Amino acid sequence: MNRKPRVVVGLSGGVDSSVAAALLIEQGYEVIGMFMKNWHDESVTISNECPWMEDSTDAMLVAEKLGIPFQAIDLSEEYRERIVDYMFAEYEAGRTPNPDILCNREIKFDIFLKAAQKLKADFVATGHYCQKGEILVDGKPVYQLKAGADSNKDQSYFLCQLTQEQLSKALFPIGHLQKSEVRQIAKNLDLITAEKKDSQGLCFIGKVRLPEFLQQQLKPKKGPIIQIPENLPEFAKYQVPAGMDYSELDQETLDNLALPIRYKKGQGKIVGEHNGAHYFTIGQRKGLQVGGTGKPLFVIATDTIENVIYTGLGEDHPGLLRHALFVKKDQVHWIREDLRLLPGQSTEYSARIRYRQPLTKATLIQKENGLYVLFDQPQRGIASGQFVAWYDGDECIGSGTIF
Repeated sequence: MNRKPRVVVGLSGGVDSSVAAALLIEQGYEVIGMFMKNWHDESVTISNECPWMEDSTDAMLVAEKLGIPFQAIDLSEEYRERIVDYMFAEYEAGRTPNPDILCNREIKFDIFLKAAQKLKADFVATGHYCQKGEILVDGKPVYQLKAGADSNKDQSYFLCQLTQEQLSKALFPIGHLQKSEVRQIAKNLDLITAEKKDSQGLCFIGKVRLPEFLQQQLKPKKGPIIQIPENLPEFAKYQVPAGMDYSELDQETLDNLALPIRYKKGQGKIVGEHNGAHYFTIGQRKGLQVGGTGKPLFVIATDTIENVIYTGLGEDHPGLLRHALFVKKDQVHWIREDLRLLPGQSTEYSARIRYRQPLTKATLIQKENGLYVLFDQPQRGIASGQFVAWYDGDECIGSGTIF
């Protein structure tokens, strides 16, 4: 007798994963619910309630209602090592991490997947709003990561670092649905999570006060806020010559466009004081507490070694807008290995540098040292450490960490 394929569902205590489990049961899988406990430092969460205890209880009640086995797994040690330590290190280096992307790559589809495989699972499933496709390339199966059908909730960006191996074992049961349909299914099944608000904040940690969270490890230290004028000669580097064909750019022009300008204190005037450059990120407006400037000030660069924040006046300041970015060779990741660019090759895709940002047409140029991504429209607040993801239509083809 053929056994049913076994799936371990990451039950988070939210409506999306609850409905994912219900749909898999309907589709004939043998389903096991597993709750990941990844965080238990309540000192930095904003709300008073204890989020993981409530979520764990809800996950257990959902499993009970659906009649499936349930267990909780404590991954807090691995989560601290792989995600929290990474966040502290990135902020300390003046970069902007994306813990949610790392959490999917390192926790949900690595450590959690291995735990599921110990239970002889064929697949793991999550409540992500994205879809998986499968095609044949040279007679071999190749897995596709596609956007969720609900364009407001599409989470493919958060999964942009997954590998073919990870995708082969992943199921996304709600990716073809709208959020409203997911809630309706949960109501019809009388699940406790049907009306539960979506979780916000860091993956698994919940809402945290980021400066306080960072202050656990990164101590406050006062430094100057410097305003950089719009007419700095260096900004000419960021301008794309009219009618320029991206594929014809030489190395020097590419580097000028794609690499961040290194500012010096003497290039602007001091307009205020901050408590630590490592608490700020490029494009940030809130928290500077500098008044009387007319237009709002935006962070255009941070120097965590000298402890200086560089700012520009107004959202169209030339230091905020860039046409290009660079990804070092060892940080370039192709979900579709069969489409990997070789040095000297270029192609056109659409790309985004943050979740929910509309896709923009971009030219990708692969060089020996890494990948240059050149956008048709200038991008605001490109920050080192963020992820750029590139797409062909609704399929995410690859991603990389911005230099």
